[in-house]
Amino acid sequence: MKALDPQIQTEIEAAAFRRLLQHLDNNKDVQNIDLMILADFCRNCLAKWLMAAAEDQDVELNYDEAREMVYGMPYEEWKDLYQQPATEAQLKAFAEREAARKARGDH
Repeated sequence: MKALDPQIQTEIEAAAFRRLLQHLDNNKDVQNIDLMILADFCRNCLAKWLMAAAEDQDVELNYDEAREMVYGMPYEEWKDLYQQPATEAQLKAFAEREAARKARGDH
């Protein structure tokens, strides 16, 4: 892989992240539990990662602010508009994934 200028790399990564957020926004029917089952992260994880990145830069960003960056609106509003109750199948799949993760020693 060719070496990129660090600033260009940061800009490319930021653009890819913005595209991921746009993709998630365009697919609100994809529930966080589905993301957790399939990819082991969800929109809330992205918000936590934003908070950690802000902290690394000595920038104050709380969880509600970070979630609003990810969801494009206050989390409670998004939840009321788009979050569906988890189905029994989703809950079972999530529990199985968590059990497998614990068996592997992942945290």
